[in-house]
Parts: sequence; structure tokens; C-alpha cells
Amino acid sequence: MKKSIVLVVSSILSTGAFAQAPASSSASLYQQGQAAEKAGDPVAAQKYYEGSLKADPNNANARYSLGQIKINAPKIAAKGREEKFGAVMVPVFQLNEASLQEALDALGSIVEKESKDEVAPNFIIEDPKQLLAERKLSLNLKGMPAKAVMKYLMDQSGAKARYDEHAVVVTAK
Repeated sequence: MKKSIVLVVSSILSTGAFAQAPASSSASLYQQGQAAEKAGDPVAAQKYYEGSLKADPNNANARYSLGQIKINAPKIAAKGREEKFGAVMVPVFQLNEASLQEALDALGSIVEKESKDEVAPNFIIEDPKQLLAERKLSLNLKGMPAKAVMKYLMDQSGAKARYDEHAVVVTAK
């Protein structure tokens, strides 16, 4: 009798554990999808959300997030590239009476070098009225993230930057 009770209890517990496994796996995959989305990797996020739904087709959060990824993938990828660019440390950035184009070329080269070619920013200046071309920039910065250097450049030149899918687009304010 004692053995049969132990067998029944252990089989109930093990059945409960197996019932919990897909939900737990689905939650873990969903969390990995959230992390990938925050890191700016919509392709990985989509795979994790799809895996979460495969493990638990009733996971409403994964279903919603998967739909949002399909709608917002370019924005998420652009934000990820902006974060990677911004995190690169620029040891020294010095300019004396440089044009905005020259400043952006210099920043791009430094970011590429310091990131060991992992980040290669593509800057495009949209300035049909030539408002930005005439401005000269002078800076002397040390030990700053690229995002901060970019902000100084934008402030000094009267420009703003938009991080698009394939480029950083600079326009006059």
C-alpha cells in the first residue's frame, strides 16, 4: 500500500513538472526575445518569440511581441545600431575649423578603429540649402562615448541626427 501511494504521488508530481516545462520554456524564450529586442536585434527576437509560441501557443505576450517585431523591425535595428555606435569610447577628438563633413568623417574613422571594425557608421548630410556646409567646428574632447561627441557636433553645427536603418542622417535644425 505504501509503495502504491508513493508511486501515485511521484507520478502526479512528475506529470506536474512536465506540464510546467513548456510554460517555463516558453517564458524563458520570451524573456530572451525581450533581451534581443532591447539589444536591437529584431531577427533574434523574432526567433525567440516564435520558439516561445511553439512551446506555448497560448502565450499572449509572445504573440503580441512577435506582431510588434514584424511592424517595428527597422526601428528596433536602427536603435540597436545607435546604441552600438554610442557605446564606442573615443579617446581623443580634436578639430580646428573643420567642416561638418570633415568632422563626421573623422568621427566615423575613430569609431571604426576603436570598435575594431564592428561599428562602421554611414553618415549622410541632407543639406539642400547649404546651411551646414558653411559652419566651421572646433572641438577638443577626451575620453568620451561617440554618442556624446556626436551631440557636441550636432550642437555646434546647428544640426540634428536621425539614426535610420542604414545610415545616420544629419539635417539642419
